[in-house]
Order: sequence, then structure tokens, then C-alpha cells
Amino acid sequence: MTRTILFAAALSLAASAAIAQDVADKIWRGGSIITMEDGAMRAEAVAVKDGRILAVGREKDVMNHRGERTVVVDLGGRALLPGFVDSHGHVVMGGLQALSANLLAPPDGEVRDIASLQSTLSAWIQNNDEIVKKVNLIVGFGYDPAQLTELRHPTRDELDAVSADLPVYIVHQSGHFGSANSKALEIAGYTSETKDPAGGIIRRRDDGEPDGVLEETAHFKALVKLLANLGPSGFEAFAIAGAELWTRYGYTTAQEGRSMPGTVEVMRTVAAQGEFKIDVVTYPDVLVDRQFIKDNVSSTYVNRLRVAGAKLTIDGSPQGFTAWRDRPYYDPVGDYEPGYKGYAAATREETIDAIDWAYENDIQIITHANGEAASDLLISSIEAAKAKHGGGDRRPVLIHGQFLREDQVDAYRRLDVFPSLFPMHTFYWGDWHRDHTVGPINAENISPTGWLVKRGMRFGSHHDAPVAFPDSIRVLSATVTRRTRSGDILGPHQRVDVITALKAMTIWPAYQHFEEDQKGSLTVGKVADLVILSADPTAVDPETLDTLDVVETIKEGVTVFTLPKSERRRTDMILPWSEDRQRSFARTLHGIAHSRNASVSSHPFARFLIYASSGNGSVADNCVSAALVEIFSEMARAQPTTVN
Repeated sequence: MTRTILFAAALSLAASAAIAQDVADKIWRGGSIITMEDGAMRAEAVAVKDGRILAVGREKDVMNHRGERTVVVDLGGRALLPGFVDSHGHVVMGGLQALSANLLAPPDGEVRDIASLQSTLSAWIQNNDEIVKKVNLIVGFGYDPAQLTELRHPTRDELDAVSADLPVYIVHQSGHFGSANSKALEIAGYTSETKDPAGGIIRRRDDGEPDGVLEETAHFKALVKLLANLGPSGFEAFAIAGAELWTRYGYTTAQEGRSMPGTVEVMRTVAAQGEFKIDVVTYPDVLVDRQFIKDNVSSTYVNRLRVAGAKLTIDGSPQGFTAWRDRPYYDPVGDYEPGYKGYAAATREETIDAIDWAYENDIQIITHANGEAASDLLISSIEAAKAKHGGGDRRPVLIHGQFLREDQVDAYRRLDVFPSLFPMHTFYWGDWHRDHTVGPINAENISPTGWLVKRGMRFGSHHDAPVAFPDSIRVLSATVTRRTRSGDILGPHQRVDVITALKAMTIWPAYQHFEEDQKGSLTVGKVADLVILSADPTAVDPETLDTLDVVETIKEGVTVFTLPKSERRRTDMILPWSEDRQRSFARTLHGIAHSRNASVSSHPFARFLIYASSGNGSVADNCVSAALVEIFSEMARAQPTTVN
């Protein structure tokens, strides 16, 4: 009898333990739950335990996992989806957006002309006056002459009107131009006697004095001197602020799409301090230090950071006329010779060798290729590498691919290349492409997501921040509607449905990063990376998708961002300048100001930008990383400059 009682007690304890193991920490119900699983796209409830998904399905079944301490969240009709996975962006560089005055044009900012640019800078200074004076620097980011009424860059005199005592420096949206006031020019050492640096131009007045506008290397050198005062702690601040900005838009995995060995080490410092609230994958430049990539590439995150592969850049910017085309640009704005087609940022030999090395070492390589000629070179390089080293699941990635021919899409499908496209171009630069880069016929096929869907291909849809803000809702809207700023629909046949667009932001980029078994869909056992939207994106008018809000971002079951109830969707796309935000910014800059004398003992990078002359001094690679990675690399090792 005693044995029977003891056995029954043991069974009871075992059953209790089993039940306890199945008790959820949190359950979401009462809204639209989109799983991104084709076999069961909809669910009524989701349960999470210990940072992973415990149950998905009917509310009745999921609620069986409710215990005394389970938190039950009523979505109130809002939508719950897998957290967004960044298909391509530059999260560290995005920190420059988060910690500077927003000079973007509507709808992402308020700058329409030089007067509004001046007033935006002045308002930013007023909000941060004490701290700006401590660091002796006023920085703005994102202005674009193409969006200004005057259709030109602001001059030193116009920036002197903002401040004559402190250096004012504003960065063009591309990252390849800047404009400085007189004090900033003084710190940069630019006078009428200064010669233009190789690969750059100091624009001048009639008397030979700089007018404030700096191009390419002239811009880079000036910005490095100014940012040197922030030191390596400033780089860390950018990394932290960038990751924070990504969480605001529902991203639970961010990408730093081109890094250097030294910047990876600084990111590791940030990660070791527990400052990354979301996962960050990074791809060091394959033309800089391949041994570093081999030694550090990993499928495992350490403190939410991992080196995922290598980055190669073949050409430049389509809107900046530096993408390498197979035909002349339609009507380029600038001093271009007839028949101008852009140019390569990497030589044929460099490209072939880099792709061959990646295949030989089974390392994923992501490649920036915008123009048709760049894709031709990438395709032939992959064909050669695959023939030499055989098949295998390497998942090479095409980054951008703005100007693709349909036969190239076929080739990428045949070669198992994952396209990470940039449909946001249709909104931001669609009119520009139609009128200037490729013309009205070929503009219909930029970022050709429709061609990919037709062929049953997975793809990613990205933002390339800080070229644009990491605004997931704008990514979704542009991929579905392809509306330009003027309201035109650019290539109706290239539009995709909402579910497909969401896959390109969740499960497919998870596949891109070899993480589809852990992320990208609401499936039992996967990490509980979630995003809550203000409404079901599949239930609203597609033309109103851009009005949705990211209400909450959840990383492994823990909330990392919540949108205040009182805050409507902001058109400035910047973290709001609330009192708390101002204090956070103040603490960041205080820390930077106090660490000006800090240095990084070993911060080498072996290769600066590859420049090619196009007759106008422009840089070969206009992907934002090529402009800003080197700036921040230099920033982390530069010695501070004294400002008198």
C-alpha cells in the first residue's frame, strides 16, 4: 500500500512538473495574428515561455497554457506579427540619423527649402544648446538639393546665419557631400590656398575662397576632423542609438551591412556592455581583411552580435549616377560626357577573386550591385566560382539590384542568389529615375519584385538606412504600392500583395541570414521576436499602409520599444524629442565630451574607398557604407581637434 501511495505521489509530482513546464509567461490574444507560415497564416493566440514560442493556434488551445502568473495581453484588434528582420541596412551608421538634426524632406522631415533647413537646425540647437556647446559641434543629416526649392546646396554664409561661433556641418542624404559654415571650414583647414584633395572637390566662390560645399574626399576629410572630437565613445554612441532606432520600427534583427575589423571590435565593446537590445549581424568588407572574416564568421551570436559573412561592393548609386550600367544614363543631371554609363567601384579581377574566395571558404557573401553591368560581372563571377567549387548552401546575396534586366533575374534564380531589393526607391527617387536615370520605360522595372514573384523566388525588401530611415512601414507600403513622391505608380506589374511584402521583411530575410529555423515566423520553438502594429496590414486599404504604427517591439519575449499612446505616427521619423529623450541624448553627449582624449590602441583598416574618375570627381561607391564606414573608422582612431 505504501509503495502504491508513493508511486501515485511521484506521478502527481511529475504531472505537476510537466504542467509547470508548459505554463506560458505571456499570451497574446484579441487581435489579428499573422504567423507568416503558409500552412497556417492566421492564429487566434500566441503563448511565449522563456523567450520562445510555446504555442500558436486557437485561443481555446493556447489558453490551456495559462497559469497563475501568466500575463494575458489583449491586442484590442491590433496585429501581431514576427519581428522584422533587416535584409540590408547600416545600423551603426543609422546612429548618425538618431543623434543629429533631421534635414530630410517630407514626409520624413520638414525641410523644403534653405529657410526651413536653417529653422530646423536652429530648433535642434535650442533643444540641445548646452550639450552642443560642450562638444562644439552642430550636425545635421539628410538634406537633398533635389528636394529643395533652390535646387542647390546651402552655402557657408547660409550656415553662418545658423551659428557663426560653433562649427555647423550638414551631411547630404547620400553621405557623399557636405556643407560647412565658416567655423567648420576653419577647423577643416580649408582656405583659398587649399588644393582639392584627390577624389574630392572644394567648391569655391569667385574669389577662390571655399563656398562651404564639399564633395567626396574633401567632405570626408572635413567630417573626420570634426567628428574626431567625439572619439571612440562617439562611435559607441552611434551604434547604441542606431540599434535603438531600429527597434522603433519593429526590427528585432538589424544588419550592419559593411564594416571594418576595427569597427567590429567597437561593436563588440558595445555588445559586451549589453547595449544591443536586438540581434545585429555584420558583414566586414571582403577587400580589406579576409583573414579577419575567416577567423570571426559565426552562426552564433555573442551578446547579440555576430559576423555573418563578407561584403563586396561592385558599383555605386543609381540616383547619384554612379551605378555601373550597360547603357547610357537617360538624362543625367551634371557635367557628364555623352554616353556616360557610370563605372565600377571594384575591378573585374577583385570581384572574381572575392567571389571565388567566398565560395572556396563556404562563407556567405553579400554584394552591392546596382547597375546592369555590375550584375553582369557578379553573375559571371558566381558562375565561375560555382563551377570551380561546386554547389552547396552558401546563399550569396544581391544587394540593391535597382537596374536589372529580366535575363539577369533568371540567372540569379539559376545560381541560387538571394535578391535583397530596395523598393523604397520607388517612393524616394522613383520620379528621379523616371526623369533622369533610366527614363520612363525602364523606370517601371526598378526593384523588380514582380519578376521575382513570377519566378517563385524568395527576396528581401530593405531600407539601406541611413540612406533612408529604417522605416519598416514605408518599406511595406513602397513594396506594395510603388507610389512615387508625385503620386505616380512606377511599374504596376512589379507590385506585390501585402503577405508577400511581409514575407520579404520576416521569414525570407531570416532565410537570407540562415536563421529561418529560429526567426521569421510564429512557430512553436522559434524565438519570441514579435512586433505589434496598430492595425492588420492585410485588412486596410493598401494606399493607407503608410499610416500604420509600430506599437510595440518584442525581443525574445521582452518589450524593447513601446509607442506612447499619446503619440501619433510622426512624419519626422526621428525618435521623439521628449524630455526623457533629451536627457538620454544629453547623457550620451556628456559621455562623449568627457572622453575626448580616449583612443583605440589598434584600429587599422587596410583600404580606403576605390575612386574612379568620371569627370566630376565623384566617388565610385555611393552606398552609404562606403561613405560613412571609413568616416567612423577614422573617427574611432582619430585624435581630437581643439576648437578655439
